[in-house]
Amino acid sequence: MGIINLRQMGVDQTGIITRVKANGELGRRLRDMGLIPGKEIKVQGKAPLYDPVSLRIMGFTLTLRNNEADYIEVEVQ
Repeated sequence: MGIINLRQMGVDQTGIITRVKANGELGRRLRDMGLIPGKEIKVQGKAPLYDPVSLRIMGFTLTLRNNEADYIEVEVQ
């Protein structure tokens, strides 16, 4: 289907992380949370105003704000 930002993924949609565009402290923090290229990710849900987003990665649940999700590119399946 193509490469999109994590924010654009729908609920129950899965994909593979292709790139984390953040640098510095934010980039390090995102990578420390397991958001690294090659990992499969699934959107579990979104809050009523679509922020934050709940993700499933490597067997655990993670929530991200949309401004953080904008730095992650995903190849959707």
